[in-house]
Amino acid sequence: MKKYSKLIIAAIIALIFIGTFVFLWQKSQPKEVVYNEFTPKLDSIQKTTIITGKIEPRNEVNIKPQISGIISELYKEPGDYVNAGDVIAKVKVVPEMGQLSSAEMRVRLAEINLKQAQTDFQREENLFNQKLVSADEFDKIKVALDQAKHEKIAAEDALEVVRDGFSKSNAKASSTLIRSTISGVILDIPVKVGYSVIQVNTMNEGTTIASVANMNNLIFRGNIDETEVGQLVNGMNMKITIGALQDLKFDAALEYVSPKAVESNGANQFEIKAAVKLSEGGKIRSGYSANAEIVLARADKVLSIPESAIEFSGDSTFVYVIKGEGKNKTYDRTYVETGLSDGVNIEIKKGITAKDKVRGPEIITDENEK
Repeated sequence: MKKYSKLIIAAIIALIFIGTFVFLWQKSQPKEVVYNEFTPKLDSIQKTTIITGKIEPRNEVNIKPQISGIISELYKEPGDYVNAGDVIAKVKVVPEMGQLSSAEMRVRLAEINLKQAQTDFQREENLFNQKLVSADEFDKIKVALDQAKHEKIAAEDALEVVRDGFSKSNAKASSTLIRSTISGVILDIPVKVGYSVIQVNTMNEGTTIASVANMNNLIFRGNIDETEVGQLVNGMNMKITIGALQDLKFDAALEYVSPKAVESNGANQFEIKAAVKLSEGGKIRSGYSANAEIVLARADKVLSIPESAIEFSGDSTFVYVIKGEGKNKTYDRTYVETGLSDGVNIEIKKGITAKDKVRGPEIITDENEK
């Protein structure tokens, strides 16, 4: 029994040895190299680029007060449509004490001068009635009285403006009422009731009460790399896709390319603007992120092959034309003149015809599939 067991063990060892030897021998044998094969075909090739940017209104206006004070009332909200002249907010004036004191002093002086002018007029009028003064002297006193009356009215108006922000004589043009200067949609109202606001002056940009824009006149603003900017021409069509609205696509026409580059992430880029062509009923919000696809070059009905079949050697390009079939198949390295490429397919101008077949990259087979 022991004798048979030894024979079985020896046989198993021999089989393992032979199997290992056969496996290693097969692995050491050269593998047959198999290539993809392509036939040139007539096709249209276009080179495109994608520009990232955002949608903005062409004209966005910041509405600012003409007088400093405190917001007492807000009549509109973001998203409301306003016409030019519509009141957005009301400002309660907080007078500057120095200006208020000066205005009050001017009123008091005007009252004193008016009282004196009235006294002088009455005295001169009595003398004139008695024919003791000439008409010329009397007219001068009358003019002085009229001037004193107007000065009092002007002083009172100035006091009301300093104290209240408007006067009775110009209540309709009150600077305490903040009006929209254009017709459009209110994009933002960054203030609330009770906020202090400052008027525009040479030392301060002033407080923005509201931002208003015409949302029917939008532009796409983005940046393009310096390697592609030279191919842009004003009027070129662009396809706009909004990231948040994938189903919404529309056209835009290039209308501006910046003459000066700006550095972004170590690369020089140029700002571009394109007029957005909205479809009727389309509602776009300001600030949407968007991508613009623009065709930089196009070649129609040209002979093309996959770019992976091209061998680049310096400034020259070659393909391997297939000759023969089966085991007699050979590959003839042939110079070709290439044209436009879209990154996948490339135009062939000279070197091969539509009847030729060219070699592509090697087919890599996964060992696990065997």
